[in-house]
Amino acid sequence: MSEFLEAVMMFSFGLSWPSAIIKSYTARTAKGKSLFFLIFILLGYACGIVAKIITDNISYVLIFYSLNFLMVFIDLLLFFRNQKLDALQEAHA
Repeated sequence: MSEFLEAVMMFSFGLSWPSAIIKSYTARTAKGKSLFFLIFILLGYACGIVAKIITDNISYVLIFYSLNFLMVFIDLLLFFRNQKLDALQEAHA
């Protein structure tokens, strides 16, 4: 039962990341985004993945950790793209 609840938690957290990615992609600005927040979220998911592996508790929940990690990583890449776009816009202003 605890693994099911953990999967529901990870699924629930994961629901917000696609909208964050779409917003980052379409906004084309890093304003309002926190680099530290994204890094700490990535760190948390990475720790969850490593914990599953080192405790030999590999199950379907690992898929949710991995998908969430991937989505946050994509949002982080968009953050850096948007920072560059912000710098270009400021240079042209």
